[in-house]
Amino acid sequence: MINRVVLVGRLTRDPDLRTTGSGVSVATFTLAVNRQFTNAQGEREADFVNCVIWRKSAENFSNFTRKGSLVGVEGRIQTRSYDNNEGQRVYVTEVVVDNFSLLESRSQTESRRSGENNFNGNSNQSFGNNGFNNQGQTPTNSAPKADDSKPIDPFADSGSTIDISDDDLPF
Repeated sequence: MINRVVLVGRLTRDPDLRTTGSGVSVATFTLAVNRQFTNAQGEREADFVNCVIWRKSAENFSNFTRKGSLVGVEGRIQTRSYDNNEGQRVYVTEVVVDNFSLLESRSQTESRRSGENNFNGNSNQSFGNNGFNNQGQTPTNSAPKADDSKPIDPFADSGSTIDISDDDLPF
């Protein structure tokens, strides 16, 4: 049986990072995922999917994302239930995130964030480098950059051809 989920959307609020009694980090967040079709009024609707991420990935996710961040997540759907304070059974369906990708540059996040700040008067916040994968250790796009927005193409306008022999190919 297969239980895999891949979602791309924007965070509806900052991730809520907590620590369990045994010291394990866990972050919860809601992802707004646009539907591919429009309703009768021509508007695009969205689904709001509850997600949970654990351990070091939760810490990295919380450090590098904010409300409105465009992210991709991969994981599995999980259902669970518990009894609330009134003794009623509550059922929860959520995505347990295994991997995530940050899908916009830091400059895009900051410019969108500063646009919101100018609109609603919130203070400007600084974000960490979001060019890291979910482990926070290696860049996801390792191409050198001339500035913070575009990778350098090492083959552009070189005027020379690349000579690759059959011995150079791995197959």
